[in-house]
Amino acid sequence: MTKKTATGASPHHPEDPAALRGIFGQNLKTLTAPYGSVSALCRELGINRTQFNRYLSGESFPRPDVLHQICRFFNVDARILLEPVEAIYTTSPELLSHPFLSGFFGSGPTAVPEDAFPSGFYSFVRRSFIDDALFTIGLVYVHRQEPYTFLRGFEPRDALRSQGLSTAAGSREYRGLVMRQEEGVMALVTHRSSLACSFNFLTRETSFQSNIWEGYATRTVREKVTGRRAARMVYEYLGPGLQRALPVARRAGLAALEDIPLFHARLLRLNETFR
Repeated sequence: MTKKTATGASPHHPEDPAALRGIFGQNLKTLTAPYGSVSALCRELGINRTQFNRYLSGESFPRPDVLHQICRFFNVDARILLEPVEAIYTTSPELLSHPFLSGFFGSGPTAVPEDAFPSGFYSFVRRSFIDDALFTIGLVYVHRQEPYTFLRGFEPRDALRSQGLSTAAGSREYRGLVMRQEEGVMALVTHRSSLACSFNFLTRETSFQSNIWEGYATRTVREKVTGRRAARMVYEYLGPGLQRALPVARRAGLAALEDIPLFHARLLRLNETFR
């Protein structure tokens, strides 16, 4: 039974309109945090920045059509008007603890220490899966919702456009689960409503810089005459703030070899066969 306050209102369903706007504004702040740039997010949503700021500050509610647009973009529902998003979408700790898998997965792999793979922004570079002459530069955001570590990013528009694919935000976004491994971390990454994914393995590069990880990415596609299914990859930790992340976001996409940092290109070992 839901507990009532002295006024008869549920603590998660306050009747005060200002309180409701405050809950919605806080939920929006939580949902937008991984995106970094509010201006870029507003462009993706097609919502006026000034009006969006009023939602964030709890000054106003969106119209029903705008609310639907926001909910569809963030893959949530209209309960974000009434309840804290953390209470609505609490992650179950049973994700990998089914009795059949007990002792094989469990909490060990999902408990990724901060010092092993810190939360924040990462830039990455790898050879393009489609064109061997080009490289993909990207930006991802890693964050934790106990007991899990998650990854989120967006495919570069030009990479999708070159394949004749949709460049809408919903099509570009990908998310993943990061797990601890004996020699590093792995991530299973996929797009919304997709039956295909990629497997990423990263291990810290300790020779020179502690903020560099090297490894590889593989796609779950059948072997083809053209295109790659696997490629070496380099991650660089940029920190939790936007100062270093925004320049990477602006140049994310397909790039030539001369546009790749020399140290990153060296770690990709382009003249060696991937094994």
